Amino acid sequence: MKGFQLDTLKEKLISIVGPQNALFGERETKSYRTGIRVGCGEAVAVVLPKDLLQFWEIIKLCVSLEKIILIQAANTGLTGGSTPDGDKYDRDVVIINTLKLDQLLLINKGKQVLAFPGASLYKLEEILDPLDREPHSVIGSSCIGASIVGGVCNNSGGNLIKRGPAYTELSLYAQLNSDGKLELINHLGIDLGESPEEILRNLQESNFNFDNILNTEKKASDNTYKDRIRNFNSKTPARFNSDKRRLFESSGCAGKIAVFAVRLDTFLKSKNKKVFYFGSNNSSTLTDIRKTILSQFSELPDMTEYMHSSSFDGADKYGKDTFMIIKYLGKSIMPTLFRLKRIVDILFTFVPFMPQNIFDKFLQYLSNILPDHLPPRLRDYRLRFNHYLIIVASDNVIKDTRNLLNSLCFDKALSDYFECIGSEAEDILLHRYVAGLAPKRSKIMNNNVSGEVLALDVALPRNCESWYEIIPDLIFENSLESFQMAHFMCMVFHWDFVLKKGINAEKTKKEILRKLDNIGGKYPAEHNVGHLYKADEDLESFYKKLDPCNSFNAGIGQLSKNKFYVD
Repeated sequence: MKGFQLDTLKEKLISIVGPQNALFGERETKSYRTGIRVGCGEAVAVVLPKDLLQFWEIIKLCVSLEKIILIQAANTGLTGGSTPDGDKYDRDVVIINTLKLDQLLLINKGKQVLAFPGASLYKLEEILDPLDREPHSVIGSSCIGASIVGGVCNNSGGNLIKRGPAYTELSLYAQLNSDGKLELINHLGIDLGESPEEILRNLQESNFNFDNILNTEKKASDNTYKDRIRNFNSKTPARFNSDKRRLFESSGCAGKIAVFAVRLDTFLKSKNKKVFYFGSNNSSTLTDIRKTILSQFSELPDMTEYMHSSSFDGADKYGKDTFMIIKYLGKSIMPTLFRLKRIVDILFTFVPFMPQNIFDKFLQYLSNILPDHLPPRLRDYRLRFNHYLIIVASDNVIKDTRNLLNSLCFDKALSDYFECIGSEAEDILLHRYVAGLAPKRSKIMNNNVSGEVLALDVALPRNCESWYEIIPDLIFENSLESFQMAHFMCMVFHWDFVLKKGINAEKTKKEILRKLDNIGGKYPAEHNVGHLYKADEDLESFYKKLDPCNSFNAGIGQLSKNKFYVD
């Protein structure tokens, strides 16, 4: 960017948001340009709007100056989709961070919510709790400060069986058409006025009739998900990011439009809950459980999560500090801690001769001297079994689940279960959550002998019964450590490998994906393509329809970074 052009951009951005909310220079912007796990690239500016009108003015400015617009919130994505990718762009990149746009408006007596771009899942949990309601997703994304809109844009979540991944057909968004004209499109089903400025001002100030929200047949959640996963004989996966059925405007858009607000359903909390912990050495027994639940239960469990002993051990070794922080300090501290960690790590990259990832290393050292954190029964099952199911059942499903597990556990040496008492339920669910943090920590603590982290997020066909036999033995031989987990009812698996030094990650990845292609698997399943996966034809077509000029999040899905997608 030429000097006078940069000066013009700086001057106009500062005039919109003020000097404190317009960042320039490598050091000031690096934490926004760097992903939580992967991704880092160049950007000429980072802007933090304080209201929706500022957000709109920034977008208009970037369009007029022909800048690439990259919108991010908490920047917690695992595939680098909310950061630039390198520097091979034909236009300058401007990052708009929306965390200050964190307003939430409850409508329809709390049965639905209007979420602004930076509003977090954790904040939504908090405001819904007095109403005995919950969002579509709970612990996990909420702990790291993930935004609601980010979840919608990436079709994220879906560990809660009866709610499905984040989805809505009701949103307010800005789109750049093929003629280069910027349009604000109000599909919230709420009358907010005519002009963009009027619409945004009325929404920002809650200047509309809360008792006169338009009835609409459009969906505000994936309310057919629980029926779709019941079809366990299907040769196709239950859910994946490029599923055309769940690509609609803001849903699955991956930042190819600018989303100002989404309208989503909320859900009643279950009155009675019970957590069952099942262990087995036979993967086929877990398949039998899945089939029986999906085919015979009149209602489905709230959650059924799979852990392999590899993930159990990883969470035990590398997630203990996070476990203890959440358990004793509360998950509200986690977003702040994540941000602090990223800032510290990035600052140390500018200090010569200082150790990298010092924050993680300190926490790992601390965890090594802390007392045991896991319940004795959980330890016992780790010694006896290699496969575990965490089943969260509520109300009428509790009895059905108990009866099913009793029928399968006639030989305690092969399979067994227990019903959680006291703090066991909380501890087991926490242990499952922190397992997701283990691969990166393993890489950091074994950096002298480890290579890259290969993280795969895959959707297996619903009729797949050989799910435990898909990964070739050579992959394990080439890995320092491996971690396997799944949202088991829908056959969405997370396979993470910390490869040995010298092992080619891209070649290894292609080998696994080739096997998935052969059995009808899809990838990614719920973390979206980011810059790690190539968008398939359906997803590419969707992106180009939303953003024909390629002005928003250019390069996503390994597509062209150039205007009009011209290479």
